[in-house]
Amino acid sequence: MDEASLNSRLSRISTIWGMLTEGRDSLQAGARDARLALIQRYQGAVYRYLLGAVRNPDVADDLFQEFALRCLQGAFRRVAPQRGRFRDYLKTTLYHLIVDCQKRGRRGPRALDTQLSPAAVQWDANQSDLRFLESWREELLARAWAVLAETERHGGQPFHAVLRLRADHPEASSAELTAAVNKQTRPDRPYSETTIRKMLQRARARFADALLDEVAHSLGSPAIEGLEQELIDLDLLVYCRSALDRRKQALAAPE
Repeated sequence: MDEASLNSRLSRISTIWGMLTEGRDSLQAGARDARLALIQRYQGAVYRYLLGAVRNPDVADDLFQEFALRCLQGAFRRVAPQRGRFRDYLKTTLYHLIVDCQKRGRRGPRALDTQLSPAAVQWDANQSDLRFLESWREELLARAWAVLAETERHGGQPFHAVLRLRADHPEASSAELTAAVNKQTRPDRPYSETTIRKMLQRARARFADALLDEVAHSLGSPAIEGLEQELIDLDLLVYCRSALDRRKQALAAPE
């Protein structure tokens, strides 16, 4: 499933979270913490993982709904930062959700085992770990791209357009990239190659900062060492090493 189809699917199931939000009114105030918001924030990672496991969008939709209901029922009430990374709890919950459904041999009122591909049924724990890391990584990258796109939509410089075109066409010359940006963005005055080179540099820095913020958010309030290790574990350090270095320098600077 491509990114556009995935986003369309997510938009259709986003009403589930509205239902959860309404249901939270009956919960104790102490239960209204950041965990449910964090799950909502990374619903893309959840859905990517489920879809990769079952290879069927309809089954993934049903599993996502069951996952959402488990969250509402308190599946993460004991999660605490000092006990481990949130994504580890999330991955374990999703893995067991898939296994439980396979054992039950049903998908809601219909047979689940007839909807799963053989590859999905044979998924083991090691595959689950790798797939979840891939899903989590893809979601963090997607959210960083979304930050640039949102800024551009609200009148900011076309950092998303410049960086996306460069990422999609890494072999394009500076002149070709400039022409593509001017064609896509239609500025009042065409950008020069020099302007595009500078804009590309700034876009990479903004993307790195956005990605670093997304990773930090997923960890709660991490120490800089923990943040760096998470970037290494997710193979994301290459994207935001400069942003991490700037953050280290800012923390080390005297007040």
